[in-house]
Amino acid sequence: METEELIRELLMNIGEDPERAGIQKTPSRVASMWEYITQGYKVDVEALLKESVCDDEYNQMILVKDIDYYSICEHHLVPFFGKAHVAYIPDGKIIGLSKIPRIIDAYARRLQIQERMTNQIAESLERALKPKGVGVVIEARHLCMHMRGIEKQNSVVTTSTMFGEFHSEDQARNEFLQLIGILNIHR
Repeated sequence: METEELIRELLMNIGEDPERAGIQKTPSRVASMWEYITQGYKVDVEALLKESVCDDEYNQMILVKDIDYYSICEHHLVPFFGKAHVAYIPDGKIIGLSKIPRIIDAYARRLQIQERMTNQIAESLERALKPKGVGVVIEARHLCMHMRGIEKQNSVVTTSTMFGEFHSEDQARNEFLQLIGILNIHR
C-alpha cells in the first residue's frame, strides 16, 4: 500500500474526513515528509567517510560540537532532537569536518533510538580512521517523553560513547566534556 493511502486510512481511523478542505493534501505532504526524514537509509556511511579520509600528522583532539539533528523514535514514531558533539584524536588520518554532521544526519534520518545512534556515529569514525580515540555525546529532547507517557517537558536525555583515549584516559575525556560544557571542573 502506498504511503499516501496509508495516511488517508489513518485519518479515517482517527475519525477525520480525508476529503475535508484543510487536509485533502495531507496524505501527499506526509508521504513527502517521511521520504525526507528517513533519507538516512539511502546513505552509505562507509563510502561517505572513505571519500574524505586523508593522511595527516595532526595528533590533537578535533571536535565538532553543537550539531543540530532531528530523528524519529522507532518506538512511537515521534521526533527526538537535540545536539551532537563528536571528537576524535587522529592517528595519522583525518576527515573533512563537514563529514561529521553528514554522518550524524545519515544515522538520525532513520527510525532510531538515541543509544544506538550514539554508538553508530562513534563506530563509523572508529572503523574509518582508526584514531587514538573517539568521543560522541548526544543530548536530546524526546517528544515521546514530553507529549505522552511521563509528560516531562524539560527533560533532556544524554548518551555517550567513548573509545580509545577518551575511554581510558581521564585527561582526554575531561577535556572533551569540558569543551562541550558538560563537565565543569573548578580548580
